[in-house]
Amino acid sequence: MNEIRTIEPFIRLGERLAEELLDGTIEPVIRRSEAENPWFSRANVVSAIQAICTDMLDGRNLGSWLARYPATGRPSDETVGIVMAGNIPLVGFFDLLCVLICDRRCLIKPSSKDRVLIGHIVDLLREIEPRFSIGALEGKVPDRLIASGSDEARRHFASAYPDTPSLLRGHRYSVAVLSGQESDRQLDGLYDDVFSYFGLGCRNVSRIFVPHGYDLRRLCRRLSARPITHTGYLNNYRQARAMRLLSGTEFIDGGFFLMRPGADKEGPLSEIACTSYESVGSVERLLRERDREIQCV
Repeated sequence: MNEIRTIEPFIRLGERLAEELLDGTIEPVIRRSEAENPWFSRANVVSAIQAICTDMLDGRNLGSWLARYPATGRPSDETVGIVMAGNIPLVGFFDLLCVLICDRRCLIKPSSKDRVLIGHIVDLLREIEPRFSIGALEGKVPDRLIASGSDEARRHFASAYPDTPSLLRGHRYSVAVLSGQESDRQLDGLYDDVFSYFGLGCRNVSRIFVPHGYDLRRLCRRLSARPITHTGYLNNYRQARAMRLLSGTEFIDGGFFLMRPGADKEGPLSEIACTSYESVGSVERLLRERDREIQCV
């Protein structure tokens, strides 16, 4: 496979998206997307597109990424189905990139929450490179399948496609381990890890490990410095707070999030589980035991 020919359409896609952000031509797409899914705020959509342009579609990044894998050979008629999640904007794009860059035919099922943005990307790709084969998965049985969603959805796809080689992703969450020596700047970075995309991504930190005796109120004050005002998010926060008050569960109120000391697992949206530890080794053992549940540390 000619690597330059393979990555060139995606470099052009990154350039087109960057241009559309700069000159505002993508604004109607963003507005339609937010109208269909209020969790896709303009700021979150722009953040996702910028990340795709700089991290995924940069020519040097694409080249160094592909250099680690053997060439796939000639284009194949093999079809790969992709069932996309919709928890954050364009979360299914990377799977689409992987299939097309391997010269496979792609059948997609966008999430109902992310049809507008994925549709725009597909339209741009078809315009940039007409040879790309991108169709609809519905009603077809692909040669291979990639699906992302909840644990229940994963079980459904395993049952629906029992004989199809598949990569099925279920629910995962991310954790942070603090030493107690973090600077304010590092804690500000933790804010982004927790609250970017309103905390809806599997890479968002929803459980924090802290050393025994750690001052959780200092952390709470730092994380509460930039309040979230999104209506849907605040509804989740108010519901979580009411449930904790009714149950008598201990929590620290951050004004738009809750911190639950002693929590042994992640909680619902707007809650941060905080677990104290005696030694880093004990945390490492726990994370190894729960490796299949955890996306990032």
